[in-house]
Amino acid sequence: MKHWMAQIDGVSRRSFLHAAAKSFLGVSLVPALGPLAGVANGAEAAGGKAKNIIYLFMNGGMTHLDTFDLKPGSEVKGETKPITTNVTGMHLSEPLPTLASKMEHIAIVNSMFTETGAHEPGRYFMRTSYKEIATTRHPCMGVWAEKILGRRNKDLPDSVVINGEARHPAAGFMEPSLSPLPVGNPNEGLKNTKMPDYVTDEAFQRRLEMAAKFDRAFHKKYNTLPVQAYDDYYAQAARLLNSEGLKNFDLNEEEAEVRDAYGRGTFGQGCLLARRLVESGVRYVEIDYGGWDMHNEIATAIENRGTEFDTGLGQLMTELEERDMLKETVIVVATEFGRTPRINQNAGRDHHPGVFSCMLAGAGIKGGQFYGKSDKDGQSVEENGVAVADFNATIATTLGLPLKKEFFSPAGRPFKVAHDGAPIADLLS
Repeated sequence: MKHWMAQIDGVSRRSFLHAAAKSFLGVSLVPALGPLAGVANGAEAAGGKAKNIIYLFMNGGMTHLDTFDLKPGSEVKGETKPITTNVTGMHLSEPLPTLASKMEHIAIVNSMFTETGAHEPGRYFMRTSYKEIATTRHPCMGVWAEKILGRRNKDLPDSVVINGEARHPAAGFMEPSLSPLPVGNPNEGLKNTKMPDYVTDEAFQRRLEMAAKFDRAFHKKYNTLPVQAYDDYYAQAARLLNSEGLKNFDLNEEEAEVRDAYGRGTFGQGCLLARRLVESGVRYVEIDYGGWDMHNEIATAIENRGTEFDTGLGQLMTELEERDMLKETVIVVATEFGRTPRINQNAGRDHHPGVFSCMLAGAGIKGGQFYGKSDKDGQSVEENGVAVADFNATIATTLGLPLKKEFFSPAGRPFKVAHDGAPIADLLS
């Protein structure tokens, strides 16, 4: 399959509809427009303090030793220097001054561990709590939330993935209509949503009706769940095209100084877009932020990457707090594994699944703490190890998702939100 973002290109609305549905279902028919998937009226599940998730994935393996788990005095510390935070006795790395000033909201887990040092399996495992297998695709957290809590907005999607990778698990075995809406470059918003000047709304609607008529026989003959799901997803895309919600994807609606405050790179602008989307009712926004596979010249790489990360995430937290939204939004910083304590011959660090760091902040999270501990060189877990499934169970708990309830794939196999993970009580407020 082509990259799911690359397919959203061109100038026509019809190509947007077609590409959006085709990306997730792997089919090329254009069926009749069916009814929209229902919007749940139920409240959030009992016990969850978070209404929204902003999930920041540090693609490539974020170095724990140069960001969150510093080792002053150790031979493995590298060139990164520690700085104080606004919580006594806690330090972060020098490129993270904004996060250091917000440490009271932040919990750093310095005892994560995983089972693989390969990128794709590690990313899949982190996002789903399950190992990648040939027979089943597993959903990401945003899809679980919509499945269990119901769709929250009739016009906007419930989940959005910004700059996502081709092998993102998306809806997994769940209905394709639950798939996150892909956004490529946040600076460009949603492509193929502007009507050509020569096509009126009425003419566009007639074209859709004609396409539906052509496909009616096929739709009647193959009235299967995949075709019905395609129908639902296609209809949702059509509704979005005609809604006021489209403007929420347009960063040109923001003042230049606001955009500058986030940083003009794709990560900073992705954080700004995430704020706009959760503010407008989107429950789950994921931003994929690459460049962390630092096998070479890590000192220079971490200064550049860390500064961009700090600027974008720091401003996101500032604006959420100003809007009184941080108390209802959980922010997650995740990665597939850490980096080796030993600096290699290229002045970089290699893949290291033995221990690494992730971050939680905001709704339902007890901030101002480091949880767990690696050994003196950041080689292994020393105290309170946290498995990937436990980390994901903690996120799910902030939303009030049931951890023990089983959901069945089309093949009849049972799966749970965070596999067999258990939430970390000390991280929850």
